[in-house]
Amino acid sequence: METSYRLLVVVIAAVFLRQAFATKHTVGGSQGWDESTDFDSWSSAQTFKVGDELEFKYSPLHNVAELPSESAFKQCDVSAASNSLSGGDSKVKLTKASTRYFACGTSGHCEQGMKVKITTVAADGSPSSPTGSSTTPAATTGSTSAAGPRHQLLSFFGLMVFVAIFFV
Repeated sequence: METSYRLLVVVIAAVFLRQAFATKHTVGGSQGWDESTDFDSWSSAQTFKVGDELEFKYSPLHNVAELPSESAFKQCDVSAASNSLSGGDSKVKLTKASTRYFACGTSGHCEQGMKVKITTVAADGSPSSPTGSSTTPAATTGSTSAAGPRHQLLSFFGLMVFVAIFFV
């Protein structure tokens, strides 16, 4: 009984810690999902890890189409979208190391550069494939901790409970 209780505490502590270190990336930074944003510069300045979340903030003139391949991305083939989001505030969880492609489905917007390629690496930071992005020192105003102060406090509390049970 004591062993299963400790195992449960370890699992709970691991969940709290993982959530505490996840990052919410507001796509496009302070400009958001808009035609005037330089998405190549923005994305090359970010590190996207498994567990992080993308947040697309946009006006009713836009939407978000997830494209199935690099070919569809390069050709702005939004008709091939595997997922379409609308509503002005869309969130996408990065659940595995991979490359994903997003574009605005409004006519002409993708061709004007309103598209972004996101390469997610494993939570330990190892890439699943070469990103091919430069290390342009662009502003990272779009990355903020997904875990706000209250959430971080709960995560810290969970860690302290874990330590107290195992080492006291």
